[in-house]
This record gives sequence, structure tokens and C-alpha cells, in this order.
Amino acid sequence: MKLACTMAPGRGDTDLVLERLANALAARGMRCCGTVQINSPRADAGPCDMDVRVLPDGAVLRISQDLGSQSRGCRLDPVALETAVGLVAAALSPEVDLLIVNKFGKHEAEGRGFRNVIAEALAMDVPVLVGLNTLNRPAFETFADGLAVELPPDPAVLLAWVDMVTNNAPSLGGGAGLQTACLG
Repeated sequence: MKLACTMAPGRGDTDLVLERLANALAARGMRCCGTVQINSPRADAGPCDMDVRVLPDGAVLRISQDLGSQSRGCRLDPVALETAVGLVAAALSPEVDLLIVNKFGKHEAEGRGFRNVIAEALAMDVPVLVGLNTLNRPAFETFADGLAVELPPDPAVLLAWVDMVTNNAPSLGGGAGLQTACLG
């Protein structure tokens, strides 16, 4: 199984890493499917607006809701998320080089969101790279059942992993440096 996750330490850093990776892969002519998250600061200094761009060059959907300045609840718009899931599911095929999912989040942890799309991609032998956060790590580990590799949020390492799992690289020196930690 070709499943990996990455997690950057700062708020929103994983989103930036995955967006840059998707752009680099597109520039190389690779066929990526999935979503990358774009966080935009708000004029009112509230929490950022969250959008996802459907890969490769699809719709940009606002997945955050404005619940007001005093709100402390979850701002995710589940309808927008499921719209993104539907668009990605419709574009997924065995010809895709890589599925990128911006985050294995609460919805995926609860069995919704991109969870089935990830499983479908793996069944098609399409490599999958997901963003992860500490909160949802246990659910991802259960989902992955010890078969995922955790990669550092280093662009060179991520590109090397993609090359390895898509057979785009003749040799990676055994790949031992890529498996920084196995989940499970």
C-alpha cells in the first residue's frame, strides 16, 4: 500500500507544504487529484478563512463558515467539504499519479469526508499523501492499520517519496531515509 502522511509543526504549515508540493508536481506534468487548503487572513483579525482547491485545477471552495467573532465552535462547513469530496471522487481514476488530501480531519476520523476516497485510491493502487494533525493522529493510525509511512514536511523528501511510489525515479538509494517513522 502506498499511503503516507505528513505533519508540519506550525498552524497552517502543512497546508503550505502540500500546496507547494501539488504545484511542483503539476509543473512536472504529474496528474494529481485531491485538495489543498488555502488559508486567508481576515480583515477583522478573526480566524482565517479556509478554502480548498480541488486538484489539479478545479474549483476553489470556502470550507469555513463565519460563525461570528464570539464563536468557539467548529467553523468547518460540512456541505462544502462534502462537495469537495464529491468532486475529487468523480475525478479519481487509476490514471491519477497521486491523491493529495489536505487533512485527515475530524470528518475522516468519524468515517466521513475523504475517508472512502482514500480507500478507493488505495484499492486502485493510486498513492495517497494526507496532511495530519496531532488531534486526529490516533484515528489515522487506526485507519492506516500500520501500513502508512510518516514523512517529514520536507519538500525534497516528499518529492522523493512521490517519485519512488510512482516509479519516476531510477534509484533513491534504497529509500531508507524516507521512512522516518512508521505509524501503527
